[in-house]
Amino acid sequence: MNLFGKVAVIYGGAGSIGGAIAEAFVAAGAEVHLAGRTEATLRAKAGQLGARYAVVDATDEQAVDEHAATFERIDISVNAITDNDVQGTPMVEMSVEDYLSPVVTSVRARFLTSRAAARHMIRQKSGVILFFGGTGDASAHRRWQLGGLLAAFDAVESMRRQLAAELGQHGIRVVTLQTGGIPESVPAEHREPIETDIVGETLLGRAATLEDVGRTATFVASDWGRTITGSQVNITCGSVLD
Repeated sequence: MNLFGKVAVIYGGAGSIGGAIAEAFVAAGAEVHLAGRTEATLRAKAGQLGARYAVVDATDEQAVDEHAATFERIDISVNAITDNDVQGTPMVEMSVEDYLSPVVTSVRARFLTSRAAARHMIRQKSGVILFFGGTGDASAHRRWQLGGLLAAFDAVESMRRQLAAELGQHGIRVVTLQTGGIPESVPAEHREPIETDIVGETLLGRAATLEDVGRTATFVASDWGRTITGSQVNITCGSVLD
């Protein structure tokens, strides 16, 4: 599979998930553009990969639209921004602002970036919009004290289904990479207990890696994944069953 000739924009491209997808896309031959809010990390990641970058706040409507307008075409749009979530606090002790923060951030950012990309893709009669997160019947233990994160994931999945239904007639696919947690994306000082929890919930006795994320994203975005739209691609190693 390859992405030669494809133009990919990755929001949150300097983060661990976005960076892994960017690395895989570059290896597959795509022209990759990283977007995010922190120039230093964007510059470093872009230099490492030989990609291009722009400072863009994915929750800023004008910034997203102006950035998208600089492209002649967009073939792949990936939104891997973090959701500004507060975890580890019981809901009954949370403020409404903390609970709603990931919902508002996630929905707003993914709506704006998807809309901007779709306007290009409709003219082209092709394109792939890719999200990261997903939902499913995870165990009660894994749902413990996650704040508004799962509500945000549910809202984005509703958006994904609606986008796929509206955009399919234009040859545009909309897909979510469904995660059960990627231990490598967790800061090293907090990783061990979280990795134990994530791996313990899987059927395979291991968690997906950042390399797995990049490879799956490349497959989905390529012509090899051309039959997949309106759905989640499950990379949970069995912690969530379809």
